Amino acid sequence: MRSEDRIQARKQLDKRLEPLREMPGLVRPPRGWIKAIREALGQTAAQLGKQMGVSQPRIVEIEKSEKVGSITLNTLERAAQAMDCKLVYAFVPRSPLKRLVEARARILAKKRLLRTGHNMALEAQSVLAEDEQEQFEYLVGKIVEKAGSDLWKDEP
Repeated sequence: MRSEDRIQARKQLDKRLEPLREMPGLVRPPRGWIKAIREALGQTAAQLGKQMGVSQPRIVEIEKSEKVGSITLNTLERAAQAMDCKLVYAFVPRSPLKRLVEARARILAKKRLLRTGHNMALEAQSVLAEDEQEQFEYLVGKIVEKAGSDLWKDEP
């Protein structure tokens, strides 16, 4: 993917995910969504099982697997449909993707400039602090602009 395409993709995803990031109350109930919705609807496990085409003990297993985090997306989808719900599945970054990329770029830029600064100090070629900050910001911008898989490689 070209860097311009990646930048555009990040912008679009950030825009789509922003409303979800703003919803701190959207946390899985302690006993799981299936059990919470089923009980709120007044359904028994046997009734949900009938709608899903499985036994009551299987519903209990499904609810337990959701609670411990071992349920499959397919099973969640089937349960949601049986209760006339829509399954929403998303990764919601804690901060905008742009900010994550910039933070990583700052880490890499700092490492690169530290190596360069060390070599320059050995050669008695120091840089003014304001020039160093300018170089740092320039390097961050260049790293963000390219921001491919190299961004996530460990620096040697």
